[in-house]
Amino acid sequence: MDQKEILHKYLRTRRESLLAKLDGLDEYSIRRPMTPTGTSLLGLAKHVASVELGYFTDVFGRPTGRTLPWFADDAAPDADMWATADESRESIIELHHFSAAATDATINELELDSPGLVPWWAEERRNVTLHQILIHMCVETAHHLGHADILREMIDGGAGQGAADSNLTPRSAQDWLAHREQIEAAAREAADTATA
Repeated sequence: MDQKEILHKYLRTRRESLLAKLDGLDEYSIRRPMTPTGTSLLGLAKHVASVELGYFTDVFGRPTGRTLPWFADDAAPDADMWATADESRESIIELHHFSAAATDATINELELDSPGLVPWWAEERRNVTLHQILIHMCVETAHHLGHADILREMIDGGAGQGAADSNLTPRSAQDWLAHREQIEAAAREAADTATA
């Protein structure tokens, strides 16, 4: 597997994992703001699909003709980070698939050293290559997948890639509670020691 294939595989895997965080949840759960800044699972999926589309199409002179209203000059700030009541789960999942297909086509058709231009970056950084953008979007997607992991765990206890995830220690719900209590006790002890 060459370097482009490896990066592409990492991007595809993280992209699919992020979208899977929506599985099995009701509309409120995927939309509800879980942080003081309003972060939600569906908002993360919308954001990542939106920015990926721009980075792998517009940056390389491969416009799709698809306009994203949340990026319009008169759009509200952060409109790409949450879903309105009129934006269906299905429409955001469809955007995710559309973005993935456009991205995959760009990656498959261009070389790693193919030049691009990111007009929304500072002038001294605007000139990029496909290699840079692949790395950028792998990091961006993984960053938001980490957010989604935590949100999903807060919503229904779902962690990692599900019960079969070999990266999670197999524990019962009672064992996880005991583990958490152990960590809480250690945190309190450390805090008490620091203030003594």
